[in-house]
Amino acid sequence: MTGNGASSNGAASFDQEERLTPATRAVHGDSLTTPIVQTSTYTFRNTQELIDYQEGNYGSYEYGRYGNPTTRACEEKIRSLEGAEDCLVSSSGMNTATTMLLALVPAGGHLVTTTDCYRRTRQFIQTVLPKMGISATVINPADLDALERALDEHPVSLYFSESPTNPYLRCVDIPRIAQLCQAKGCIVAVDSTFATPINSQPLKLGADLVIHSATKYLAGHNDVLAGAIAGKAELVAAVRAMHNVLGGTIDPHASYLLLRGMKTLDLRVQRHNSTAMLIARRLEAHPKIARVHYPGLESHPDHAIAVAQMTGFGGVISFEVDGDLWRTAKLIDSVRLPYIAPSLGGVESLIEQPTVVSYWDQGPEQRAKLGIKDSLVRFSCGVEAAEDIWADLAQALDKI
Repeated sequence: MTGNGASSNGAASFDQEERLTPATRAVHGDSLTTPIVQTSTYTFRNTQELIDYQEGNYGSYEYGRYGNPTTRACEEKIRSLEGAEDCLVSSSGMNTATTMLLALVPAGGHLVTTTDCYRRTRQFIQTVLPKMGISATVINPADLDALERALDEHPVSLYFSESPTNPYLRCVDIPRIAQLCQAKGCIVAVDSTFATPINSQPLKLGADLVIHSATKYLAGHNDVLAGAIAGKAELVAAVRAMHNVLGGTIDPHASYLLLRGMKTLDLRVQRHNSTAMLIARRLEAHPKIARVHYPGLESHPDHAIAVAQMTGFGGVISFEVDGDLWRTAKLIDSVRLPYIAPSLGGVESLIEQPTVVSYWDQGPEQRAKLGIKDSLVRFSCGVEAAEDIWADLAQALDKI
């Protein structure tokens, strides 16, 4: 056993990644237990060593905001899982998204995004970017004609969409979007938080960048805030340069927890996938449920795209109760197993009513414009036994 905890003859390395599955890459590639380098700055022995660093001839990080060995190990792990050239890990998924947008869309530029997305991303695009003269075309996730028009009518720098989206789990046709965008010199970035590298590989499908709220499935235990962006080296470098200006640095201990969480990523995601599929089918057959949104169901509008692009459909299910806001709230209040909380992707099941958790301040009319129904529930399946999750949901449904 070597001094840093790595096996001298038994550990798989990132050099072997081409022949290893993501499940194995999630376990191996770094040390057996990666050291936490808890420092804010780095020292140099003399002026020449510092000059060598500045000229790229000596490997170091200079200052904690510009890099950390523990965080770099985390970046290498995600880079490998996504089949990317480089990766940057930062303090949150939202920090990753906003830093990417600021780095890759020029002042006065234009981007394309989709109607169904995380509220804070939409808020940043609609309220902050316009201050820099940046405009956006917002399209239905399936409307490729609208994408073509936007590309023809505007100097579009970036196409950015989640897949699956939040909260309706829409899936975008990544190969076709990449074909359309790259013909116009437009970067394609996909937020694959809901999918994970276990279920989908956007870069192999043609995307230039993939981002994650690593807080969710990658870390997997509801105890870390982190974000990641991976893809073409020159694009990640541009985002890194902006990141070094803005900050948003992840703490080394959080990087360690993220690394540890990823070791069980495949095991957890397989359980999430199978449980969500079972729960989605049972909800769809239940008389008190009006509609289920889950890409693994044949009734989902993007089921064919999901089947073509994903090996599993994730652990999040959105569904509509046959009732109003308060009947739906009674369901939420009647479950015993899941926690009532925002977020997703952890080992514990979480349940929320988006109207109350994320859009309460918007009012009924604005929520209706955004497509957020008062009867909508988002359920993040944990790794508890699927039958226990269903039994709890069933008893709660019996009470409404």
